Amino acid sequence: MTRRILHVVTNVAHYADPSEPTGLWLGELTHAWQVFAAKGFEQRLVSPLGGASPLEPRALKWPLLDRSASAWLNDPASMALLADTASPDRIDAAGFDAIYFTGGHAVMWDFPEDAGLQRLTREIYERGGIVSSVCHGYCGLLNTRLSDGSLLVAGRKVTGYSWIEEVLAGVAGKVPYNAEQQMKARGARYEKALLPFTSRVVADGRLVTGQNPQSAKATAQRVAAML
Repeated sequence: MTRRILHVVTNVAHYADPSEPTGLWLGELTHAWQVFAAKGFEQRLVSPLGGASPLEPRALKWPLLDRSASAWLNDPASMALLADTASPDRIDAAGFDAIYFTGGHAVMWDFPEDAGLQRLTREIYERGGIVSSVCHGYCGLLNTRLSDGSLLVAGRKVTGYSWIEEVLAGVAGKVPYNAEQQMKARGARYEKALLPFTSRVVADGRLVTGQNPQSAKATAQRVAAML
């Protein structure tokens, strides 16, 4: 039976200052997409508002732009997918085996409070599916509650972009909150790699999270293996 993956991407194009652009960190999508495509999985994109998902400019420049992301940029069919993503109300969670939250600083604004994304996450998880995220994508898991009212992440091992990585990336003063701190405040058992910007994947049952862009491929591989 063909497995189906729902990728979550952002609609936000800038930091609080409109002159400072951000968006989807493309490689976090493309590395996972390649892993799932190689398995023959079906894949679809969803965003909080539907429509276009802007791209983080920093991720489109050397040395951060790798072959995977470059190939997507140069493929009109792939770019068309990002130009017309589905909104949550157009998605039936019953049709998907896993949800994968991509990152980029933009998601810190539109992922955490989106009721549609929370519904999809809850329904996929409670049907026995996998909930996964990479980097800032874990912001989309901060406020998701299960049917019993408990937070999905409470008491669970997770990882995601760390505060030290925010500092080293030079954006600590631009982000709206400390995601690592907020995750811990919700009772999550946050973990991170010994060295910043190195791959780290944490799996706690059907909850799979990756720390940073360097973790995207490994995160997707863990999800694919579980499926």
